Amino acid sequence: MKPQDARAGRAEDFLALVRRGQRGRVKVYVGSSAGVGKTYRMLQEAHQLRARGVDVVVGFVETHGRADTVAQVGDLEVVPTRCVRYQNIDIHEMDVEAILARHPAVVLVDELPHTNPPGFKNRWRYEDVGDLADAGIHVICAMNVQHLQSLGEVVHRATGVRVRETVPDSFLRDADQVVNLDISAEDLIERLRSGKIYPQERVEQALSSFFRPENIETLRELALREVAEALDRRQVSRGEPQGVGKVMACVASRSPNPARIVERGARIAGRLNTHWYVVHVRTPAESEHRLDSATERRLHDTFEMAQRMGAEVVRIENADVVGALLGFARSHGVEHVLMGGSLRSRWEELWSEGPLFRLIRAAAVMGDIDVQVVPMGPRKGEGA
Repeated sequence: MKPQDARAGRAEDFLALVRRGQRGRVKVYVGSSAGVGKTYRMLQEAHQLRARGVDVVVGFVETHGRADTVAQVGDLEVVPTRCVRYQNIDIHEMDVEAILARHPAVVLVDELPHTNPPGFKNRWRYEDVGDLADAGIHVICAMNVQHLQSLGEVVHRATGVRVRETVPDSFLRDADQVVNLDISAEDLIERLRSGKIYPQERVEQALSSFFRPENIETLRELALREVAEALDRRQVSRGEPQGVGKVMACVASRSPNPARIVERGARIAGRLNTHWYVVHVRTPAESEHRLDSATERRLHDTFEMAQRMGAEVVRIENADVVGALLGFARSHGVEHVLMGGSLRSRWEELWSEGPLFRLIRAAAVMGDIDVQVVPMGPRKGEGA
């Protein structure tokens, strides 16, 4: 199934969703990068909806000073932002309470991956969108594909850029409508050179770093694939499909990069459209008072990340790591197991028959569990 383009994501299509159900519907415009026209398209759709009698407002739109985007806002009603002082700077944030009080039929929300400052109810803007939808307000929002959480390592390897603000895959999976906005690398670079994306003083730097043609093509492919997969998943019942084995990502206490296993687990579970777990087995030797604070913090952050990405986090205390993992896999219908390992550790495993080797051997005997070894080691530029 081909992903929707801007023409397929018409105002009429979203209007049909608006007229159904009580919970607010969520429509997401996904772009390959800044400058493809997500904000402009949202504003254009808002005008189309209003022309059909829909009560639509702008909750938050970042124009970045672009003249055509500013002009597109036109006479749309804009809910005033909330001005807060953060690190001695006045910043303007979306005022969720004001939107809830106004309670329009449809609200536009830009910059979906944004992190709210301290003192706000939610840490992330995508959670604000969830609150608005829960209140019965329909939301049209936008994001770039590099902010999809499970793509963190893929984007970093392809572009050298570490994306800090992310949106969990489950948000895109659960959205009611997903539309891809795509333009060619040549057109995007021309928009950049003409000052339609960044101020002229930032253009050359952007061209030599993130906006290189090979980076743009990689992100275009990712955006097309992600939206296509999101649409394909919508062809399947919202319930868990029958006959698809679940996924289990195993996180060890001392893993130098557990996020890599979690991201891989999210990718596989998303493709299979199945439930997935992040499982941690703690042995008596790894009881809380024997793990240093840095290790505990890394585990806590990993579990929090996994939950945001839609995983069910399971903690098991057992002296037999392999036995506990296999027992959980058997009892929960797991067919895909991910464990971390390096080339050196895998050779050591073969000689010492460590947990990884024993798990692979047991899975081979069972015949119905696939074990994938995720390359470990520190992130690029980080120590072990």
